[in-house]
Amino acid sequence: MDIRKRMDELINLINKYNEAYYQKNESLISDYDFDQLLNELQKLEDENPLFVLSDSPTKKVGGTITKQFKSVNHRFPMLSLGNTYNENDLKEFDSRIKKVLGDEKYEYICELKFDGVALSFWYENGKLIKGVTRGDGTRGDDITNNVKTIKSIPHYIADTSLPFEFELRGEGFMPNHIFEQINQDRILSGEPLLANPRNSASGTFKMQDSSVVAQRNLDCFIYAYLGFDNPFQTHEESLLKLTELGFPISPTWEKCTNIESVLAYIEKWAFVRNDLPLNTDGIVIKINDFGQQERLGFTAKSPRWAISFKYPSEIAKTEILSISYQVGRTGNITPVANLNPVYLAGTMIKRASIHNANEMNRLDLHEGDTVLVEKGGEIIPKITGVDMSLRKPEKTKFAFPTNCPDCQSELVRVEGEANHYCMNDSKCPTQIKGKIEHFIQRKALNIENLGVETIDLLFEKSLIKDASDLYSLTSLDFIGLEGFQSKSIQNILNSVEQSKTIPFRKVLFGLGIRHVGATIAEKLVIEFKSIRNIMSASYEELIAVPEIGDRIALSIISYFSKTENLEFIERLHSSSVQLSEEISELEQESTSLEGKSFVISGVFQNFDRDGLKDKIVLNGGKVVSSISAKLDYLIAGDNMGPSKLEKANQLSIKIINEEEFINLLNKYAN
Repeated sequence: MDIRKRMDELINLINKYNEAYYQKNESLISDYDFDQLLNELQKLEDENPLFVLSDSPTKKVGGTITKQFKSVNHRFPMLSLGNTYNENDLKEFDSRIKKVLGDEKYEYICELKFDGVALSFWYENGKLIKGVTRGDGTRGDDITNNVKTIKSIPHYIADTSLPFEFELRGEGFMPNHIFEQINQDRILSGEPLLANPRNSASGTFKMQDSSVVAQRNLDCFIYAYLGFDNPFQTHEESLLKLTELGFPISPTWEKCTNIESVLAYIEKWAFVRNDLPLNTDGIVIKINDFGQQERLGFTAKSPRWAISFKYPSEIAKTEILSISYQVGRTGNITPVANLNPVYLAGTMIKRASIHNANEMNRLDLHEGDTVLVEKGGEIIPKITGVDMSLRKPEKTKFAFPTNCPDCQSELVRVEGEANHYCMNDSKCPTQIKGKIEHFIQRKALNIENLGVETIDLLFEKSLIKDASDLYSLTSLDFIGLEGFQSKSIQNILNSVEQSKTIPFRKVLFGLGIRHVGATIAEKLVIEFKSIRNIMSASYEELIAVPEIGDRIALSIISYFSKTENLEFIERLHSSSVQLSEEISELEQESTSLEGKSFVISGVFQNFDRDGLKDKIVLNGGKVVSSISAKLDYLIAGDNMGPSKLEKANQLSIKIINEEEFINLLNKYAN
């Protein structure tokens, strides 16, 4: 096996499924199968560290940011949980906990894992000031007006025991009876049905009109308290206090003193959970004590003190009617089974991904077969087998096409890869439209007010042939096109004009060069500064750039060797799109605080909280959120929480003020 190619294949698949799930509310693969791909990639990365990319999906939380809302930096990263599907993994998790904590006693809190949308609620002086989605785990969408429609979430609490500033995490969801009522109304009005409660909740939270959001009666369960000043010693304490204050805490949680009682909790809820008014997809197991959580720490994307157990998938039988073949932006061809609709785990299933030709052959799919459809993690459909006893002998086997279903070019299968590709990237309509959609996305040129349907229409009317043609559009081009008013036309033209100021690193990412993601694009711009320099760079110069190896270098050289791509770049240049940029990497100031850990509490004169945190990190220190015996320093500002001060004194933690911190920095620097 070509390890590097397999890792690239896994990264492309995982990114594809993440984008579909978080941005389009589409489930293309089961939770179980997704986790298997992620686990395989993690294993290959562990065994081959030289091949690991800085933007690998093993280092990320799934989502990205939408175009429709203002983005907000999370004060605390919204991480995802590691998943398991069996008892042995849970016992191994318990063993890892025991190894770190040694002879300390510890407890678990078990909570049902509700199938909804992760949300963050920010409070200041008892008032709800912001509601934010998970986004990419670092930044989320500000949907404050929409979360304020959740009737169970207090907008204000009059309680002096909580700090001036704190944050709550919760799972926003659409209750099953609301979902069913909406679909009943849609049947009567002839509208298409909503897919499932989770996707419906996600789509509703992203609506621009909060009055419509309010009509859908979304709800939420709070599952975590966070803050720089944490008045609680345990998660249990926080749940009890938040319940007392009127926050919606699911009463299904339970404290467990050992892994055996955790397993008993899982068994108890295996079937009873189906009677709840919302969907669940597993159990979350957390260490109860916040200090122990702090010591156990985090990986790049998950806490080491928590894990998610997923219940086995449900399976249904149905007839396969046909197979469609979808063309991706990079030319990969994905087979999708069209099914006789079947109800499975709360969703009407009509389609299921087959992934590639290998999977089609493995399943030996024939026309009219009765197939087994599974929703791993109760979210996403997949064909797992065929009931051979019901096969009709006269039916023929499905054959993977030899030509692109869109442009009819001959398909190519790269050695060592499972996917077939249409290599006609400059003429294949689906690929061209996909590249334009990639070009205008937020992480690239951020051209708002242009959606997929508008791109399709402009392309079909021959008003655009590629992304560079967007810069030639005028208001006259929209005359006669249905659905475009003068204001919407001007909004599009303004967005296109504004994109000319987008930095070159984002433009480079927007070109859609295979294997050149946002991080690699930034590395290239730091090194070469301009598109001209990148175009003329040799193979040796390219692989000398950090994180760029053989595969990426060859892909870049291949892209700029094509005449149509060079002409495309020239058209962007003529339109005044940014094709050069002077940027440099943020450099570490010193290692003067290396090995030192800090808790920040209160308000400061010379730093805001983020600035103080950055100062610590840039000088090699570590900022933690709660006080433990291993903490080096508590930096105390004005109006700091009394509970933190008391705990620091109990543990004999060194307490310093802002001036003493600056002196400490200078002392170690010298």
